[in-house]
Amino acid sequence: MPYKKILLAADLTDGMNQVSDKAIQLCKDSGAELILIHVIESLNYAYGGDVPIDITDIQQQLHSDAQSKMEQLIQELDITPSDTCITQGGIEHEIHRLAEEKGADLIVVGSHGRHGLALLLGSTANGVLHGAPCDVLAVRVKTD
Repeated sequence: MPYKKILLAADLTDGMNQVSDKAIQLCKDSGAELILIHVIESLNYAYGGDVPIDITDIQQQLHSDAQSKMEQLIQELDITPSDTCITQGGIEHEIHRLAEEKGADLIVVGSHGRHGLALLLGSTANGVLHGAPCDVLAVRVKTD
């Protein structure tokens, strides 16, 4: 059965075009709509809530930067997303939540193929795969 709603979890890094190109091609091939999301990892979440300073301004700046990068990515896409969202929290949890909330039947996420300690600790793509409410496609991001 072809996919109807493809959720592209954009990390907004340099390799994002490789991942978005794959998601767009899948949308075109299956007639699916594209849902574009970005998750800003909460600093409280990343550091276990033990940050002794007010990070409100930092979080607002991260959101503003993400909004700017998201708008740039949308301009570069061959298709217009049916929905976009920038949210904050635990990356894997938020991707799972939004995929379920938006009724996605495929999540497309980039995989940077890290080695060593990063591999031992796990990756975002691996975290998204486990517990996802739908299929997950991890697109290998090739670096020059």
